Amino acid sequence: MKYRMFPNTDVRVSEVGFGTWTVSTGWWGDKTDADAVAMMRRALDEHGVTFFDAADAYGNGRSERQIADAFRGRRSEIVIGTKIGYDIYDEVAQQNRRGQQELPMRTDPQFMRLAVERCLERLETDYIDVLQLHNAKMEHVRDPEVWATLRDLKREGKIRAWGAAFGPAIGWLYESVELMEREPDINTIQMIWNVLEQHPGSAMIEAARRHAPNCCFNVRVTHASGMLEGKYTADTVFPENDHRRHRPRSWLVNGVEKVKSLEFLASRMTLGQAALAWLLAEPLVVTALPNVYDDEQVAEFAAASDLPRLPIDAMERIHTLDAVNFGVDDEEPMKYKGAMTRDHGANVDLQDARNPISRPAMPANRGA
Repeated sequence: MKYRMFPNTDVRVSEVGFGTWTVSTGWWGDKTDADAVAMMRRALDEHGVTFFDAADAYGNGRSERQIADAFRGRRSEIVIGTKIGYDIYDEVAQQNRRGQQELPMRTDPQFMRLAVERCLERLETDYIDVLQLHNAKMEHVRDPEVWATLRDLKREGKIRAWGAAFGPAIGWLYESVELMEREPDINTIQMIWNVLEQHPGSAMIEAARRHAPNCCFNVRVTHASGMLEGKYTADTVFPENDHRRHRPRSWLVNGVEKVKSLEFLASRMTLGQAALAWLLAEPLVVTALPNVYDDEQVAEFAAASDLPRLPIDAMERIHTLDAVNFGVDDEEPMKYKGAMTRDHGANVDLQDARNPISRPAMPANRGA
């Protein structure tokens, strides 16, 4: 396993991390706490994975309790990322919640501090390595008190690095861009980015280069919800409690066709490993957070860090395929969430306010 630093901090993380969403929420099938704890311990002990990404909203604190159980007495060996912002303490909202419906958000300083203290209690620690505002919206981006609170928490030693996670669906381009413009000392952004879903993540990275010199990215949905593992067929059926079961069939059929165009990547490694190698070719990606739900996946994905990086001709071929939607012609345009065009609330001049950022060309250093 290789390791990277969050710029301008002393936070060092494994290139491949462990996202706890899959083992704590039940949206990827049910896992017991014992299963999750055992997987996390093996990830560290056998594969060198040190970064464990959680959120207080994952199972209402379950992911954080799992981390505490897994590494009790070993705090110095791991790096913990978690997220706050949802009011998981509002019992009425919890009772009225349906499926993956979002809970109400609270970002006033008093609540943020309460949420951090509760996270610390569940994690059984006195500091959080990486704290992010969970699924930040534009109203939060434009509220300087939110980011001042995170800076205060860092000065107080409660957190070591701060940033925002954008979701729950792909998009949120100008939320992330404007955040980097308004708060250029931001440490990190968590976003969706993968070979099949390059926009708007590529544009976010280009914005960081221009406006936030010490901002790095921790990337989730690295395999396009499992599509880039190369194991789906048009006949794949997901279990009842798997969120992918509720996606349109076109997502599965088109995705399988797209993956066929990427089979050349599996000549020297698995497709799943190649998907991570593509991400890790970007220097601003500090760690990739694949969705893992068994020990075989942990071993496969962790090994990607030690494999040779993709050659420049493979990177260029992926870039060319992306420009033609990987050979799928009749797919409906992506319906993005968040702000994908400038609005009049912006106070910066990244580009003409009438136009979204164009999809950038492949950076020259990607083949490094």
